[in-house]
Amino acid sequence: MLVSAKEMLEKAKAGHYAVGQFNINNLEWTKSILLTAEELKSPVILGVSEGAGKYMTGYKTVVGMVNGMMEELGITVPVALHLDHGSYEGCLKCVEAGFSSIMFDGSHYPIEENIEKTKELVKIANEHGMSLEAEVGSIGGEEDGVIGRGECADPDECKAIADLGVTMLAAGIGNIHGKYPANWEGLSFETLAAVSEKVGNMPLVLHGGTGIPADQIKKAISLGVSKINVNTECQLSFAEATRKYIEAGKDLEGKGFDPRKLLAPGAEAIKATVKEKMELFGSVGKAE
Repeated sequence: MLVSAKEMLEKAKAGHYAVGQFNINNLEWTKSILLTAEELKSPVILGVSEGAGKYMTGYKTVVGMVNGMMEELGITVPVALHLDHGSYEGCLKCVEAGFSSIMFDGSHYPIEENIEKTKELVKIANEHGMSLEAEVGSIGGEEDGVIGRGECADPDECKAIADLGVTMLAAGIGNIHGKYPANWEGLSFETLAAVSEKVGNMPLVLHGGTGIPADQIKKAISLGVSKINVNTECQLSFAEATRKYIEAGKDLEGKGFDPRKLLAPGAEAIKATVKEKMELFGSVGKAE
């Protein structure tokens, strides 16, 4: 049964480790992540972006797939199904569909509007026993060679959002979605420390977990990060394994073109990536 992320993140915060959010894009992604979490006895959060939700034909389809898969695979570890970077309307749809956790990304709104919309969603999430993630400060990225470092969050604005009763808070600290460029300046631990001091025991979220050096990941966890998002790294490992399979001509041998065989190397690569991250984050064995 799907659970809110609240308890798993409170335990992570108290235990000085982080729970991984691994985004899902299809059946193979979901199965690989769930099996790895069960093998390692780690709590896990399955992230679904609005784009991925649409690709998988809708949130109700995603909920049905995840619930059915957990039952058929005998998954016993805590699993939260979480909307990633959701709009206000997307959050409402996921509440209706049966998600156990939602993220409202109001970081692009003026802080007053972010507070207003987040406050409304806190009430709705509480009524449904769901966890809610909010965001202050933008997450950077690279487009057409232009590097966006990401707007570092204002600690006072973070406190204003945290005081609304959200479960977890994503604060921009120079992190970036996608692959990190060579000239990336690194995480702003000064900002993270200031935010952590303002929000107290609230679990903090680190987006853009792909490519951040291990030492920075560990330092972020020591400063209050309890949830780390990974998506790009799984996509890259899946693509690399699939390319090797095809370039080796495996799809031309016997029934190697069968999608169950064609996609198997990529699925195994996702398992390896998830295992590596869970070990780094320190969540292995925390579900026992």
